[in-house]
Amino acid sequence: MTDRELDAAGISDAALRAAYRHCRALNARHGRTYFLATRLLPVERRPAVHALYGFARWADDIVDSLDPGAGPDVRVRALARLQEDLEEGLRQGGGQPVVRALADTARRYAIDHTHFRDFMAAMRSDLVVTAYPTYADLRAYMHGSAAVIGLEMLPVLGTVVPREEAAPYAAALGVAFQLSNFLRDVGEDLDRGRVYLPDDLLAANGVDRELLAWSRATGRPDSRITEALREFEALTRGVYRAAMPGVELLDPVARPCIRAAAVLYGGILNAVARDGYAVLHRRSVVPRRRRAAVAADGLVRVAAARLRARTVPGHRPPPSARALPAAASSPTAAVRSTEEVA
Repeated sequence: MTDRELDAAGISDAALRAAYRHCRALNARHGRTYFLATRLLPVERRPAVHALYGFARWADDIVDSLDPGAGPDVRVRALARLQEDLEEGLRQGGGQPVVRALADTARRYAIDHTHFRDFMAAMRSDLVVTAYPTYADLRAYMHGSAAVIGLEMLPVLGTVVPREEAAPYAAALGVAFQLSNFLRDVGEDLDRGRVYLPDDLLAANGVDRELLAWSRATGRPDSRITEALREFEALTRGVYRAAMPGVELLDPVARPCIRAAAVLYGGILNAVARDGYAVLHRRSVVPRRRRAAVAADGLVRVAAARLRARTVPGHRPPPSARALPAAASSPTAAVRSTEEVA
């Protein structure tokens, strides 16, 4: 499957193919929701998405996953090395696998290098900033940590309008995805010393860091925390509503992927609410059956989009395009069948 993706994308260099495979493995291992949605993209566009995700995952792991005993200086040096490698890779190619694949994707799709630099600035911020006084402060951080991811994706997805018209929606959807993760990961982020819920939102509900830490340590709920989390959920849903009209501005064959991703990430909010906003005590997950249903719906939408594309006068489908498998007989089979989408 990976070879077919790389062949369809016209990636022939052995070292470059290995770099893209590395990014794909990071996506499959760490980004299950993102990876599932990516399976709904045309085959030739998937390597680029894996490269964008792989680089972001690699940098994020430097910030969050290194041995805490090593101290923050180790993370600072590791990010600095990655930044140097990034700049060199963008100029001349090469570098470690995630940079090699990213630089190639940036060249192929003419992605603005500023987006990668803004992302790295946000990662450096995570090493020193542990709270955000207001939502405006959080949004400023999320420009680099989330909005630019949506902007990087736009050239890969394609649009039916000038790219600048679709850009605000793409940025907003990136923010919505990250806000969903922030809500789900309140407890884990607190363990890392960070609180992404704005201070003023917490204070308006009588919550501070000490109360969050008490609830995390004791496993006991508090109605004030629940109300703050519910308010953050409502804020996040508002960002989704603002972002979703942008899906119709994308290339029709890319819409099922992004629609599926939005449904799955939005499903995190539903899972948190279903669990009684107990994010300080356990991780809320989207049920597998729900993920399967979204995948099945995505397959149907992909088939319809490709059929429409093939019937447009003068339109030539990519060489890799082929008929989709028959509709899955069960939601679980639908998840498996995404592995066979052309």
